[in-house]
Amino acid sequence: MDERIKVYDEKMQKTIEFLEEDYASIRAGRANPHLLDKIKVDYYGTPSGLNAVANISVPEARIIQIQPWEAKMVKEISKAILASDLGITPTDDGRVIRLVFPELTEDRRKELAKDIKKKGENAKVAVRNVRRDANEAIKKLGKSGEISEDVQKQIEDEINKMTEKYCDNCDKLSEAKTKEIMTV
Repeated sequence: MDERIKVYDEKMQKTIEFLEEDYASIRAGRANPHLLDKIKVDYYGTPSGLNAVANISVPEARIIQIQPWEAKMVKEISKAILASDLGITPTDDGRVIRLVFPELTEDRRKELAKDIKKKGENAKVAVRNVRRDANEAIKKLGKSGEISEDVQKQIEDEINKMTEKYCDNCDKLSEAKTKEIMTV
């Protein structure tokens, strides 16, 4: 792969990684510890991820159990979960916090499927924007005479193939997440 293209390939790859992280935080009626990745708690004045202050496990398909390393963190973690957009009320016994995920309703599944499709489309737009930037940069090189027309055309074709590959990747991720959401 041409060095001039590598930087754009990395940008497109980052878009896919961001989409994967985004999809991991969408709950599908099953307990998934990644739903808690974006939640931060105040730990001695430092915002910290839940996995840094507690042990997170999934004892059953629809329950996440959070066991803080320090008992005094139970209230902090509960507050952080309530303040998040998770939409689940934590229950605790003073030592362990449990999050029970209710079954998703059909309407909620359809709503989530629309959201998934929208996020996938946004990722494809981001990939295409990277393609546009790459093509502009290559055209500038062609106009300045740094590369020949043949090389310019070859690089543009390579960028288009790369863009198609990443857009297909976005579609596959969207389809897989939609299937996961719609499965009862």
